[in-house]
Amino acid sequence: MALIDIDLEHPEYRSKKAVWKQYRDLYAGGEQLKNSASEYLVRRQREPGDVYAERLRRAFYENYIGSIVDWYGATLFRREPVLSFDGRNEAGRTYFSALIDDCDLRGTNLADFFRRQFLTTLVAGSSYVLVDFPRVAEKASNRAEEDAVGASRGYLVEYSPEDLINWSYDDHGSFEWVVLRTRSLRKENAEDASWLQETRWSYFDKETFRHFRRVKEGSAIELLDEGLHGLAKQHRVPLFGTQLPEGMWLMNRAGLLQLEHFNKSNALGWALTMGLFAMPVIYSDREWTQMVGESYYIQLGPEDKFGWTEPEGKVYQIASDNLERLKGEIYRVCYLAQMGGPIGGSKQTSGLSKQRDFSVTQEVLRAFGDCMKDHMRRVLQAVSDAREDEFRVGVTGMDEFDIGDFGTELDDAERILRLGIASETLRKEIFKKLALKFLCDVGQDVKARIAGEIEAMSD
Repeated sequence: MALIDIDLEHPEYRSKKAVWKQYRDLYAGGEQLKNSASEYLVRRQREPGDVYAERLRRAFYENYIGSIVDWYGATLFRREPVLSFDGRNEAGRTYFSALIDDCDLRGTNLADFFRRQFLTTLVAGSSYVLVDFPRVAEKASNRAEEDAVGASRGYLVEYSPEDLINWSYDDHGSFEWVVLRTRSLRKENAEDASWLQETRWSYFDKETFRHFRRVKEGSAIELLDEGLHGLAKQHRVPLFGTQLPEGMWLMNRAGLLQLEHFNKSNALGWALTMGLFAMPVIYSDREWTQMVGESYYIQLGPEDKFGWTEPEGKVYQIASDNLERLKGEIYRVCYLAQMGGPIGGSKQTSGLSKQRDFSVTQEVLRAFGDCMKDHMRRVLQAVSDAREDEFRVGVTGMDEFDIGDFGTELDDAERILRLGIASETLRKEIFKKLALKFLCDVGQDVKARIAGEIEAMSD
């Protein structure tokens, strides 16, 4: 790939750039959305500029979709996924225990890393993980040397769809090559008063990589590094993505509703504020020249009348009802209709009724869990294959979302064992699943020892 082509953008990327920014703003809310309020607060036809500017200064945002996305992220990862590494490589187990505690060389736990991936996917529709290995000055002659210099210490780097600017697929639907672009502020030295925006590009194909940099806008693009990447032996691009179906891309389903709610709620808020400053009305046949205000008085003639403009309030009630309907619709399209009622509502529901209400939500959560488990498994399996640990990686869990569910699962396991099925493998797998799920918060090294001890059990 020539240097001049490195900043080219894929047509699909160009078509979605504005949408991704809008969805990020709607998710974040707060000052981030207010700073871009002019892009979302619709200006009325022939509305005076000073009035619109005042409405922008008073803009507020009721962020339902942000809370919904965070609720799904917290609920899905309420219990960490259970990881299993089937194989006899003890050095590999030690490595993966360290990877789970620090998967990006920044101290990030693996579950927290993929929780962020999941949130990005709900907001932007997809997310990406790069599997990378440290670069060393000299090539190691054997595995022991690789471990000694840290060359085998694979780690993960997260990317959002906004970072993947260009790509191509092969005949099997896998990446043929990708281009990633990131930007950051930097200074040449501590004494420099100005900040520069540094742009970096990373190109990966199925065997090689190239890193480029431009220190400031308008300067030349320089090649920083190139060579074989960690997955070159597998002949695959080291970038792994997960993408949600359109029906499960929550921000895409609720984004327009949230925008409509934003405009309606601000219009109602503005109308209510203006209604507090009622305008005096004078009914008189003579010329009116008196000044009206808090520090003045008026003198009326025998036939003159005085009053105030005041709306009847019918349109306010209609607007309030419409806002409540929009709020309920936001929750409904996100499969949380049972949570979209009025705050502080007194409607009483039984436990069975609540279970039925959440049945759809739980099925959606399980679908999200399946998507993320497959994503995690593919990434970790690629790391294992690149290291040649000869592990078969398994990811389970993320399918029960109530503390009480473990008791039910324990009862089910006891019933299966009482059937007397003549399978030692089945018995061991049941024990491992129960033990690892019950001890989901302990370290991976402890989990690995427990799984190994269960596997070593005899009849």
